[in-house]
Amino acid sequence: MSHLPFPPEFLAVLAAACWAMAALFSAPVSRKMGAFAFTRWRMVFASVMLGGWATIAGSWGTLNPTLIAVLVLSGFIGIFIGDTVLFACMNRLGPRRSGILFATHSMMSAVLAALFLGERMGGTAMVGCALLVGGVMTAIAFGSRAGSATEWEATRGRLAVGVGLGLLAALGQALGTLVVKPVMGPQVDPVAASAIRMAAGFGFHALLLVARWQPARLQAPMVQRDWALVAGSAFLSMALGMTLILAALKYGSAGLVGMLSSISPILLLPLLWWKTRVAPTLGACLGAVLTVAGVALILSRSL
Repeated sequence: MSHLPFPPEFLAVLAAACWAMAALFSAPVSRKMGAFAFTRWRMVFASVMLGGWATIAGSWGTLNPTLIAVLVLSGFIGIFIGDTVLFACMNRLGPRRSGILFATHSMMSAVLAALFLGERMGGTAMVGCALLVGGVMTAIAFGSRAGSATEWEATRGRLAVGVGLGLLAALGQALGTLVVKPVMGPQVDPVAASAIRMAAGFGFHALLLVARWQPARLQAPMVQRDWALVAGSAFLSMALGMTLILAALKYGSAGLVGMLSSISPILLLPLLWWKTRVAPTLGACLGAVLTVAGVALILSRSL
């Protein structure tokens, strides 16, 4: 049982907020560096942050060889594949639409958790999930204004390729969560576990450099501000956001954690409003209301 004063799945909502904030300022530097280089350097910063904290806290001892092997597999699927492909999608479609496609991992997570982990949802949770998914999809379908496209919404390259990348990133996230859930016991420190996932992801990325694969190289010269943005994105999205997900999985339902972590596009709406000075559409606002109602229902089942 969780000793938290709130449902453990609420940690997934906090993770979604971290991802939304990181997406806001990650897109420009990701396009400049290239998806592979951006993801690789985020992993470097995040691995140092998480590894340093786990060393100071002395929490490496909470991991065992079996858990480490599973975390490496999860890092390969969810970070090396999922996160890299997500930023390749973002470079093509922008943060809002890539976030929309990535949000489909909520349904994938719920289905996979039911099929392979035997998780079942009660009536209240099912209604909440339906509202949440419906809200996110409503915000997707009616989230842009005709004739108001900005650099944040521009399509670079073929739209179908961008959509495919977004769905592949969602599947990577769902599978990465699925494989690690059974081994995330109460005694496991999520910071140390997240550090292993991050280091594994970086290790696989490093192989691409060793192989001299051109797309993996840094695509443009960097300035100090660019490195600051990469470090900030690493802290919010990888070090903090993914650690919160692992903490939620210690006690919470994998399906509900996946659902709640998918609300990043909704949380991104007010941030994009602030950034672009373009108010969300009525449809996006309606989607946000439905999503908030769904989140409230899901979390209320544990209160």
